Amino acid sequence: MAMKSSNTPNPGRSARDAKPTRPTDDGWEVVDRVVFPMEDRSATLPLYAIEWTQPRMNRDEIDPFDDCYSIDFSAMNSSDMTRLINASVRPVANVGSEVFAIDGRTEIRVHAGHAVSLCTYFNAFPAGYWRRWTGVDTVRFTAQAHGSGMVTLMRSSGRGLLHAVEAVPVRSPRGFTHISVDLPMTDLLDGGFFWFDAHADDACELRIRDAAWSVPVRARTQAAPTSFSIAITTFNRPAYCLRQLRTIAADANVRARLDTIYCTDQGTDRVCDQEGFAGTCTELGTQLTYIQQANLGGSGGFSRGMFETLKAGTSSYTMLLDDDAISEPESILRAVQFADYCLNPTIVGGGMFHLDNRTVLYAQSEIVNRNNMRTLPAVGQRYNQDYAQFPLRDQPHLHRRFDSDFNGWWMCLIPTHIMREIGLSLPVFIKYDDIEFGLRAQDAGYTTVSLPGVAVWHQAWHAKDPQRTWEDYFDNRNRWICALLHSGKPTPQLLYQMAYNDVTIGLRLVYSAMHLHHLALRDVMRGPRYILDSMPTKLADVRKAREGFSDTETRPNIGDFPAAAAQYAATATPRPMKEVKSTGIRTLVRTLLGNGDGSGDTRPEIAIPAKEATWIAFRGKSSALVTSADGDSVAWCRRDDRLFRTLFKRNMFLARVFLHRFGELATQYRGADIASVACWASIFDDQPEPSE
Repeated sequence: MAMKSSNTPNPGRSARDAKPTRPTDDGWEVVDRVVFPMEDRSATLPLYAIEWTQPRMNRDEIDPFDDCYSIDFSAMNSSDMTRLINASVRPVANVGSEVFAIDGRTEIRVHAGHAVSLCTYFNAFPAGYWRRWTGVDTVRFTAQAHGSGMVTLMRSSGRGLLHAVEAVPVRSPRGFTHISVDLPMTDLLDGGFFWFDAHADDACELRIRDAAWSVPVRARTQAAPTSFSIAITTFNRPAYCLRQLRTIAADANVRARLDTIYCTDQGTDRVCDQEGFAGTCTELGTQLTYIQQANLGGSGGFSRGMFETLKAGTSSYTMLLDDDAISEPESILRAVQFADYCLNPTIVGGGMFHLDNRTVLYAQSEIVNRNNMRTLPAVGQRYNQDYAQFPLRDQPHLHRRFDSDFNGWWMCLIPTHIMREIGLSLPVFIKYDDIEFGLRAQDAGYTTVSLPGVAVWHQAWHAKDPQRTWEDYFDNRNRWICALLHSGKPTPQLLYQMAYNDVTIGLRLVYSAMHLHHLALRDVMRGPRYILDSMPTKLADVRKAREGFSDTETRPNIGDFPAAAAQYAATATPRPMKEVKSTGIRTLVRTLLGNGDGSGDTRPEIAIPAKEATWIAFRGKSSALVTSADGDSVAWCRRDDRLFRTLFKRNMFLARVFLHRFGELATQYRGADIASVACWASIFDDQPEPSE
């Protein structure tokens, strides 16, 4: 194992010279600055500021029974349908230059006769979360205003009801004037936000700068000052990782609180070989520790950063950041500041926006169904919320507080106190390490808070299909390990989930994944010592195990295979869910009893695009050309009903054995403590030095 540290001080502006957010002389501390984007503004601006429009109230905000009533579509006439459609069509939030302009990271200019609202994802203060998890009882809004108009302090409740708190007139044509308003933390137990709206007079612009939310220092639970380290792990994505390092290096406010970035490079295409890396090293100075180690997956890379943080003993927190994410640097500070005030040590996570659709939030808060170890949105939450078309201000359900079981490790702040007590990531290479850590912390009495206004942009999952890659082995194996560690007696849901996994992929002719499920169950039953010892070599074993199946024999071009006889089109008449399930059961029975064989096909019977590659598309087809989710390869999948039967029976046998041994295995895994700091120390010590 080779370690390289950049120890060259920054010859230019030093982040240590920045003015960090520290308690002021009057006993208040800024914990949430109002900021605006300086890059990619056209793609992200609706997350920061939008044109003010008259708020609208929905029926469900007033009537708690509104959602209990079903709609009788059979009694709806064409006029009723038209009104329903028109009510659901919304214009995209206006961020046009005729309304306002961004003059800097903390300054906005509202044009004469126009108005803006800061009830947006990144600039609404999440008061409900502060009320629930901290001892803060009052929040102070401050800002500098110049021009003529009105600054109105607004708030909402967890029901999404909005009202003004105080309207502050601005009559300052010659310079900036100071605004300060205190807001009590009342009516917030179920959620709610604070924000401001700004209206410029018809004849004059209104400029607002340095707006911020502060809280009383007396409510702080962590002794000031606290600091944090960042753990980034990368594998052959050096350009992305370097971009992340540069983003952090350029933000003086973040660096004023930062101890060091532990950048763990596990690849062969190294970050240190990228053009510009040397300059970033110089700029970060002692705030960058660059580590090279063998590929231990995300689990090993993040654990290395956590391990080094604990060993250094100078940080209060470790923030885990994905190498290929784009950060909003202010989010990093907000997470740290929130953690400083939490009544108990708290994991603070951030949301994930789609990198290819920058205003769409994939997830903010997630929970886990411990009966089948599947994740789902927190109660009341939804996946894929578009804040451009549906701004926070106009979405009452988003104003409630959402409680989480875990947070994805695209961005997650973990107190060192928690790591010392419960350990680091499970040594499972990839998949479910973040979920398991959140559940482990929860079982130890620690909370995960996914804080609104804290997020990164990350590559969306719709460009991935783990069931058609080696990743499916880790996804299934680690989910069953997670069940052993954090579920009680296994339920019928667990067995159903195991069968469902095999059926859905088998009906898609992805027999390699069924085989990987067999390997995953077998390896789980070998016990925790095997999981630990096999981590450095398991990826190679899994890749080898996938060989020989038609779904793994991919080509880079569709023309590398014979042309398909037909193109699949999803034009079937939609049917009720009950009927679709019934069709699925009949399809499964025919497959289990059939002898379909596409090995002799001279050309694929059908071509199926990745988006449509559900079991429905494969019904009755002997073979199919299927493109990958990322659009970079294609496979000629061939039906083999006999193989399906063999694999399905084998996996169901192993599933029954697994459930029979569940209690014994749970005792083994819970007693092994394979996520301990001492265990990871031995793993890192055993790794060979990466080749130069």
